[in-house]
Amino acid sequence: MNIHEYQAKELLAKFGVPVPAGHAAMSVDEAVEAAKQLPGPLWVVKAQIHAGGRGKGKFKELGPDAKGGVRLAKSVDEVRANAEEMLGKTLVTIQTGAEGKQVQRLYITDGVDIAKEFYLALLVDRATGRVAIVASTEGGMDIEQVAHDAPEKIHTITVDPATGLMPHHGRAVAAALGLSGDLAKQAANVTAKLYDAFLGTDASQIEINPLAITEDNKLMVLDAKVGFDSNAMFRHKDLAELRDLTEEDPMEIEASKYDLAYIKLDGDIGCMVNGAGLAMATMDIIKLNGAFPANFLDVGGGASKEKVTAAFKIILSDPAVKGILVNIFGGIMRCDTIAEGIVAAAREVDLDVPLVVRLEGTNVSQGKEILANSGLPIVAANDLGDAARKIVAQVKVAA
Repeated sequence: MNIHEYQAKELLAKFGVPVPAGHAAMSVDEAVEAAKQLPGPLWVVKAQIHAGGRGKGKFKELGPDAKGGVRLAKSVDEVRANAEEMLGKTLVTIQTGAEGKQVQRLYITDGVDIAKEFYLALLVDRATGRVAIVASTEGGMDIEQVAHDAPEKIHTITVDPATGLMPHHGRAVAAALGLSGDLAKQAANVTAKLYDAFLGTDASQIEINPLAITEDNKLMVLDAKVGFDSNAMFRHKDLAELRDLTEEDPMEIEASKYDLAYIKLDGDIGCMVNGAGLAMATMDIIKLNGAFPANFLDVGGGASKEKVTAAFKIILSDPAVKGILVNIFGGIMRCDTIAEGIVAAAREVDLDVPLVVRLEGTNVSQGKEILANSGLPIVAANDLGDAARKIVAQVKVAA
């Protein structure tokens, strides 16, 4: 689960992380009032969407020369003008895709005189099973570009969970950022507080870009992106309330109601699979045959008929889907249960796209019989390769 920048900063501030003063605004009048509560004479007006690259982004409704989603304002009137221009508009960034995201919230913060910018992040390193601290002197830039052009400028420090964060970790971060003296102590202190926040909230990512040195020689977090482990939200009811459903895909929201692992993609062949590894293999073999998957959807190992029906309806609710491939290997999951769900969903939504089904495993004979006797135009497949070839061919014919 992700949250907005203003929510992230409010959360980090509770752990003692230094952030500039700021207020969220849902309307132009609220933006003006927020600016009046700050000392000025410089304010920053920031679009709040769940995507990076806002400063370099462009608004669909505005001309190519218009400013992006992060703007400086030197008066309250400028704050108002920027708020009027940004709220309700669609911001397109490198992370949103061409469709962009509508700006429904703004964050008005104090302007800060910046002497130097850094990058600092905490993430879960799945290769080592540890929390990794990533630090770079190249703050304010796309970290992916830095990794491509100058990988030697990115430093990774892992923390052994048996010991937790130790003083040497803070010194290593300061050294990676090229800081000494009081600034090195501040870097170690900020790192410790971010680590406390990471563990205390079951975060999956805390990204600070930039972490800045101000002109009065203080370290301050100027932007923050925070994401949490959704599986741990039962322990953090207060954090779960920060979820902004308007920033999420409606189909992904619907899938979460049924505990389905669903991610929308850009292709036109819908996939319903049980097991994440099998789902990845299914998407790979679709691409191998010259087409692209429209989604990742894992129904899990013990799905009911109702859950399968819901999954099928979610796939079909995507207008981009031109065909569906169901690939089930029944271990815990029974093939007859899958078949019943497919038939029920296909009848309920009036199936009008090609459907190829590959079933294998527990009760496979009963499952195939249910599909064969359904009276629906379902194409059976013998194995995964056969299924991929058939659905790609069916979609091409339908097109």
